Amino acid sequence: MASSPCGITNFDSGLEIKTRSVEQTLIPLVSQITTLINHKDKPKKSERTLAAIHRVGQAVSVAVGRFVAVGEAIATENQELKEEMGQACFEARRAGDAIAQLTDASATTAAAIVMASPAQTDGRATVFSDRTAMVKAARLLLSSVTKVLVLADRIVIKQIIASRNKVLVTLDHLERVSTFQDFVHIFSQFGNEMVEFAHLTGDRQNDLKDENKRARMAAARAVLEKCTMMLLTASKTCLRHPDCESARINKDAVFQRMRCALEQVIEIVTEARSSGETRVLPASLYNGIKDFKVGRGQGRHLVGQLEALVERTEDFTDSAYTSHEQRQAILGLCQVARQHAQQLAQAAQDQEVTEGVEVCIIKTCQSACDLHRELHKVAVSRAADLLRLHGEQLPLRALKVSGGEGNLEAVGEFTRTLTEQKEQLVETCRLLGHVSGTEPLEITCVHAEETFHVIGPQIISASQTLALHPSSKIAKENLEVFCEAWESQLCDMALLLREINDAALYTQKHTANLKTTKAVKLDAEEQTSMAKLGVELRLLSSDMDGELDKWEEQEHEVVRHGQSLASMAYSMYLFTRGEGLLKTTLDLFHQAEVCRHLSLHLSLKLVEEKTALTTEMEKLLALCQQLQTGAKTPVQGKTATFQTVDSSIQTSRAIMAAVLCLLPLCNKLNRKVTDPINHNVSV
Repeated sequence: MASSPCGITNFDSGLEIKTRSVEQTLIPLVSQITTLINHKDKPKKSERTLAAIHRVGQAVSVAVGRFVAVGEAIATENQELKEEMGQACFEARRAGDAIAQLTDASATTAAAIVMASPAQTDGRATVFSDRTAMVKAARLLLSSVTKVLVLADRIVIKQIIASRNKVLVTLDHLERVSTFQDFVHIFSQFGNEMVEFAHLTGDRQNDLKDENKRARMAAARAVLEKCTMMLLTASKTCLRHPDCESARINKDAVFQRMRCALEQVIEIVTEARSSGETRVLPASLYNGIKDFKVGRGQGRHLVGQLEALVERTEDFTDSAYTSHEQRQAILGLCQVARQHAQQLAQAAQDQEVTEGVEVCIIKTCQSACDLHRELHKVAVSRAADLLRLHGEQLPLRALKVSGGEGNLEAVGEFTRTLTEQKEQLVETCRLLGHVSGTEPLEITCVHAEETFHVIGPQIISASQTLALHPSSKIAKENLEVFCEAWESQLCDMALLLREINDAALYTQKHTANLKTTKAVKLDAEEQTSMAKLGVELRLLSSDMDGELDKWEEQEHEVVRHGQSLASMAYSMYLFTRGEGLLKTTLDLFHQAEVCRHLSLHLSLKLVEEKTALTTEMEKLLALCQQLQTGAKTPVQGKTATFQTVDSSIQTSRAIMAAVLCLLPLCNKLNRKVTDPINHNVSV
């Protein structure tokens, strides 16, 4: 174990849990560790209690032994993980043995040796008065077991990549095939491989914790599912009419789209783009307004955010399909928002946040909301009108008829109609993305936009092929498949529109109840999901207590702030267990806000030592701002409340880690100077 507090607090560095299965696997271990670290603080115990603790410690050791055996078997079968997995298994076994010995009064000395902690002569006193040994063992066990699980999860990723590679190889063979007999044989193999890939990616999609990744995975898998049938008919058409240019264009587009979707799946599971860049969504008004509204209290920053927000309305105002009345309404609201922003800029010139500044901020935020409401109305009404207008699929019917008659002139005419319809749908999907309300819905809007953009030209090339070969049954079937994909996407768009409207209704209800956010308690399932996070907070609070004990001047203001933070972290830990003084989510949010104030005050106390402490101070200030955003943003609904609770505790944990890194530095500096820090700095 690292001896530095900074090193100790980063025991989960790089081990973010991204799947539900890993989280669920850790729950029993977290429960047992919680039992042990809670009992170690109780000085007097009956023989019955001691026996129970001993049984828990032995159970942990046995369970870890079995767990490590599985990890070592995985390492043997996967040489690329052997070194990392071997080290993680070694640390897990070491920690499990240490916990077994720490809970056995007759073996405290051996346990102390294993954990590199000084042992005391009184066995029972050592077991339950040494505040660091059990915490160190628990931390090592939790981090090492987490690492083993995360490494094992790489095997699943490896399987998905291997399956994708097999699909790509077969896809290349299909693209180059020249006879029907070879095509049938290879396509049969391709179908089996796609079924395997679909199962692996479907399981992964359901296992992902991140909603945005799940939405992206769903979009990529939908493309692969629909393109499989397109690939069949497009390839058969190209084989039947090898000299037809439109058939070749049609087929090439399908293969290209499948390869892009396969690549997107790998980007999601590996969290890396082939170019090394991170994938980001296009700038949307939804994200712009969300960022703008959570910036309350930073008047000067709001002005720039609002200006950027107004610029994004150009997708609406520059559209040829936006009516004059709608365009004027949007421009008018933009002008009002700019006026409020200018007033805010003038009021925010003073350093203090006065009542006038607060009024300007409220007006500016309200103007942003009014603008969003108008944009939502424009986007939704246009989408509904388009869906009604194109519900009968007249251009598609006309293309089928004119293509079957071999009428190239008519096909050209209806192609222009379909192209215009495609442009309208693509633009409307982009507008819906701006007002979608949630990032997963925004991702779905981007997928719909891309789908219409690609399928439109594919329908055109398929209809041109049929017009050139009107008696070809396979060309007719191919056009039918692409038309069905278009119709399916229109149905998906109608469903998407309904979900966006539902999100808007929820937002309106949420806005109307901002001052009456419902206080709720976490249920058993939510408490279980947060168990590991709670234990990490508990361990950090113990570390902070230990670090503060090293200060000679116990009345120092830094010490008092640190003790308060440790106490609040412990209260949050109890909250994750359904215990303690924090009973509801509102209690937790209030505690998070107090934690932010204390942390901010502590960072101000250290301002004159900025050269030595600048990195951790900046980190702490950023975390304070993040915690303020979460604590002051009212939420409603079970899922939203749970996510905010989780975010607040995550940020509080990060604040504890940052403060724990600052404390030894502060103690060292405090010893060097004649006057205490709180005499040198005025707040």
